[in-house]
Amino acid sequence: MNPNPIQLFDVESSTFTYILVAPGGQDAVIIDPVDHNVERDLRHLERLGLRLAYVLETHAHADHVTSAGMLRERTGARAAAPRGCGIAPAERQLDDGDVLEFGAGETIAVLHTPGHTAGSMCYVWRGNVFTGDTLLIDGCGRTDFQSGSADALYDSVTGKLFALPDATRVWPGHDYKGQSVSTIGWEKRHNSRLANRSRDDFVKLMGELNLPKPKLIDVAVPANQNLGLPHGA
Repeated sequence: MNPNPIQLFDVESSTFTYILVAPGGQDAVIIDPVDHNVERDLRHLERLGLRLAYVLETHAHADHVTSAGMLRERTGARAAAPRGCGIAPAERQLDDGDVLEFGAGETIAVLHTPGHTAGSMCYVWRGNVFTGDTLLIDGCGRTDFQSGSADALYDSVTGKLFALPDATRVWPGHDYKGQSVSTIGWEKRHNSRLANRSRDDFVKLMGELNLPKPKLIDVAVPANQNLGLPHGA
């Protein structure tokens, strides 16, 4: 059995944060942390005796502010982010095909999956894929801002994510229906936006969503491009 990630939830933004732990060791990686949960997340690390190696972002979020900068300052961890998201202060600027290493030989494979944003990435670790806002459980992220593209998202999901083994567990960046985990196989067969849908139908569907602008986008995106810290910090 592959080790399970620790899944944490932010009620305000319906955001999942994940802690990955190197089996048999103390090194850990946190994915998509939220600013007002920084003390909660630090308590989890302390309680489990973990040493944070990396703070990892899937993209520059529009609906919440990251705690990446604060966690880096408090723990000595390094920040890692997609190169195409403009998160300049991150020590590791990740490209498609990169491998992030932590612990005793633990590796996280980096997949560039544009569509929700131009720089969005997903991360594969031990039979798990952390999909950010690219692929949600029975859904997907919107494509109408931050250089989003329904065409690109269709290619990212069908060409890269659906090419993973069916048993790969899908851990999304958000959920709004009380769901927590899925599999690539289930999403390929049942995802209401993507399963058995042609590219043209998907692009048409995404173009007709008419979703409201995220309330925090004008604050969150610039903040997240600075790892959630005030500019100049």
